[in-house]
Amino acid sequence: MMQLSIKHTGERPEGVRNIFLVKDTSVLKDFGFNNDALAYVESKVQAKDKLITIQNYNIVYYVRIVNNDDANFKGYENLRKDGSTIYKSLKGDQQNKVCVYDLVGDKAFSLALTEGIALSTYEFNKYKTEKKESGDKPEIFVASSEVNQGDLDELNRLAHAVFVTRNLVNEPVSTLNVEELSYTISELGAVHGFDVDVLNKAKLETLKFGGLLGVNKGSIDPPLFHILEWKPENAKNKKPLVLVGKGVMFDTGGINLKTPAGSLDDMKADMGGAASVVGTFMAVATNKLPVYMIGLIPATDNRPGGNAIVPGDVLTMHNGKTVEVLNTDAEGRLIMADALSYSKQYDPELVIDLATLTGSAVMALGHYATVGMGTASDKDFKALEKAGDCVHERVVRFPFWDDFDDLIKSEVADIKNIGGREAGAITAGKFLAHFVDTPWIHLDIAGPAFVKKEDSYRGYGASGVGVRMLYEFIRSRC
Repeated sequence: MMQLSIKHTGERPEGVRNIFLVKDTSVLKDFGFNNDALAYVESKVQAKDKLITIQNYNIVYYVRIVNNDDANFKGYENLRKDGSTIYKSLKGDQQNKVCVYDLVGDKAFSLALTEGIALSTYEFNKYKTEKKESGDKPEIFVASSEVNQGDLDELNRLAHAVFVTRNLVNEPVSTLNVEELSYTISELGAVHGFDVDVLNKAKLETLKFGGLLGVNKGSIDPPLFHILEWKPENAKNKKPLVLVGKGVMFDTGGINLKTPAGSLDDMKADMGGAASVVGTFMAVATNKLPVYMIGLIPATDNRPGGNAIVPGDVLTMHNGKTVEVLNTDAEGRLIMADALSYSKQYDPELVIDLATLTGSAVMALGHYATVGMGTASDKDFKALEKAGDCVHERVVRFPFWDDFDDLIKSEVADIKNIGGREAGAITAGKFLAHFVDTPWIHLDIAGPAFVKKEDSYRGYGASGVGVRMLYEFIRSRC
């Protein structure tokens, strides 16, 4: 993966395309715009256009108009999208260098536009024989009195963390199984400064991880459990923030094999929660945020081979509760349950889990937002929702009423692993609630984790959802 370059500049770099961020178009005179060009820009402004392209043979300028009404979450997202539009134009012209001129003097506007360009540079084409990444890495220059190199370095590191997350999710299981994921996490920890401990199958049997071991019974690859830790000396919190990520490397559905057309096509993305936890640790550690953080990642695939669990089986989980398995395709909640109950030993101030957990979440919100629920305080939920709005990774909080508890009661065990057709995303959350005692937020990212058609700066395939939102949440928190 090629890493991009984002640099602050006080000069006009040579050989780059130029973007001018303006409120008052008259300032463009200072950058060589003649009367005809100014008249053209003004005509577009009158037509309510905000992104204006001026092309004279091989010379291309982009003008992005902003006003005070753009200073909100929607306005910043529109700037990111226009950044993506500009980068696609550059790429079509085989250009990879651009300079953003902030002629407004607004840090938020400049960073939003730059972020949209930066996130759009991602490519996953390692398996294409005719189309490889160009030898030159993308370069973004920013000329702004309000933005410094530290701001741009932070953005660059965050973008790189998102790209690593996308790579993990986009990689097929044939080249990224449990063992390879584990090696990658350990390597990333060594490079970026967070600790990684890996528990093997024998240790998991000792700890009685019945959910993870049960799901793994149909696979030839043994399960692994990853413990990530970032604990700088200047951490603001004594009790850790714990992040838990679902790591199902591929989900066949098990004995309840997925049969609808297309339902297996993107199941390599069922470890999207695990990837987002890894990406968040990368972003936090490389930007050295003063926060004590633990990451827990249970990893296995879900296959119908060997002694695979079947409907009617009863599993004893890490915390001692028994679960009647009625559908082996509701496996993610089984491995997450063990991880959530294991988090208790850290006495966390807050637990947040991320999982591509239910089709019900997709049906409810599509790829537009993440389903959220849990037992955390309204303050924590609102802070997370605000962080999601800030980076346009929105969270919709679902009700968590006691009424839903009845839907997962079992006649033969403590609970069953699936409810009925109704409220599927909520009953999955209710299942997980049996395994966590501390303040907790469950994020079902099944919709936005993997997009099946190109979506602006998120591209096609893995979006890296969760990394930017959690980074913003953690940065604001500490």
